[in-house]
Formats: sequence, C-alpha cells, structure tokens
Amino acid sequence: MKNYFQFLPAILLFAIQSCAFKGVVREKSIPYIEADNSFGLPVKELNVFSPKKAKNLPVLIFIHGGSWNEGRKEIYHFLGNRFARRDVVTVIIDYPLAPDYQVDDMERAAVMAVDWVEKNISNFGGDSGQIFVSGHSAGGHLAALAAIKKKPWNELGRPNPLKGAILNDPAGLDWYWFLEQMRDKPNGSDNYDAFTEDPEVWKTFSPIYFLDENEVPLLLMEGEKTYPGIRLTVERFRKKAEEKKVDLTYSFYPKTKHIPMITQYFWTWKKGYEDVLGFIQSQTQGSMNRSSSVVSTGK
Repeated sequence: MKNYFQFLPAILLFAIQSCAFKGVVREKSIPYIEADNSFGLPVKELNVFSPKKAKNLPVLIFIHGGSWNEGRKEIYHFLGNRFARRDVVTVIIDYPLAPDYQVDDMERAAVMAVDWVEKNISNFGGDSGQIFVSGHSAGGHLAALAAIKKKPWNELGRPNPLKGAILNDPAGLDWYWFLEQMRDKPNGSDNYDAFTEDPEVWKTFSPIYFLDENEVPLLLMEGEKTYPGIRLTVERFRKKAEEKKVDLTYSFYPKTKHIPMITQYFWTWKKGYEDVLGFIQSQTQGSMNRSSSVVSTGK
C-alpha cells in the first residue's frame, strides 16, 4: 500500500486534462465539512458531476485511495464525468489524511460527506433516496465503514441513508488481522500513521468486525493480481459476510492489478461500468433479496 500513486500510468494525467466534458454540469470545491466544526476536523470539500437537466437520478459518492495518507479529488474528474454521462450524479470527496489525522477522523469525514449529500443532492438533480457510496483501495475501506458501522451514524443522531456500497479492491477490511501478521516484518508499520500503533484502533476500524450490524447491500470487486494484503483480507471478509448472511455481490477481475481496478474507468466498455451500474439499478428497482454470489468467472 506504500507509495500508491507512483504506479499510476502517465495516461492518467493526460486523460484527466484532455477529457471532454460535454453534457456534464460540474460544481467544484463545495465545503461539506465547515470550519469550526464540533469534531475538530479541517475544512473539506467535494465536487459534484451531474448530467444537464438531471432530475431524481441515483447518486454515487466516490472516496479516493492512497494508503490513507495521499490523494485528492481532482485526480478523479474522469470518473465523475463518465458516470454523469451514464445518468448517475457523482460526488467525489476529499477527506483528512495521515499523518495529521487518523482513521477515526477519516471515518467521520466519510459519514459527514454522505450526510451532506443526503441533505443537498436534490439541488444537483440527485435522488436523496438513492445514494450509494464507493471507494478504491483505502477509499473502499472508508466506504465500507460508512456503510456498515452504526456508531458514526449514532453520533450524528440519524440513520444511515445509504442504498448500497461499492468496494473496489478495498484495503483495510480486516486491518487488525493484517497488521498483527505484519508485526516485526519489513514495512510492517507503514500504515501506523493512519491506524496508530494501538491494536484496539486497528480492530475498531476494521469493517469485518461489524458485519453483524450491516443492513446495506454490498458490491465487492477484486482484482486477481491485487496486493497480497488486500487479497487475503478480502477473502476473510467474504467468508465472514457469508457466515453473517450479508447481502454481498462479489465480482472477480481476472489478471487485473490494483491500480487498473480504478483506471479501467477511462474506458466506458470496461467491466467496471457493467458491475457498478448493474448494482445500482438492481438496488434502485428494489431487488434486495440476493445472497452472496459470484457475478463473474474466476475464484
């Protein structure tokens, strides 16, 4: 998970700068965490991408990856524009990063972003009753926390409004187990800047230990050639989800590495669009009776 962005291909920045924006309304740098908030968080902003004349469309909130210590929303304009062209109002957020902030702050920011979207997205043509949260890598971890855990929603004094969560090659699903395995090994403390050295923190912010609380349908996407830590913790998460009878759809991506799991969205014919749009459609149509399943060949 170290140095996440050094592996992004040069095509990423080129595509971001050259991508056409026809037919998409873009509202940028909207604060969703204001100054002097009661949680001591810094001001954070989000960007909204919506089709022209959007009305009552499903909403996708995207949380970027970056090992919990790097990344920014501007890198993912391509994703916002492409999903908006598919009639999904798309919100891309920034959140507090390590080492200045830790995972508890990031979880709270993710929940506050969802809360802001539920209250405001109708102004951008989105349906507040059809909100989905998604993230890649570390962002997938934060999306899982926002979807699964009840405590941060209780702290806000409101129910979780999410219709579903889409976890794209997520890290951190069982970081308690993983960081314990990595003790005294090379790079074993790489994520301590976000997760601290305290095993209780590792467990408190590992979504796997809260699956018995989960009421939100999940789509879990995994690349065959992703990082070992992700592969192993995804496997543990899937087994626990099956045991807890969680509404989980699993999609396997043969021969796919970690970074291409997100850069695939440069190309509209890629499997990622089929999976995400299909999942959103199934949930917005009220199809809530699926059990854990594999939706592509592979494992």
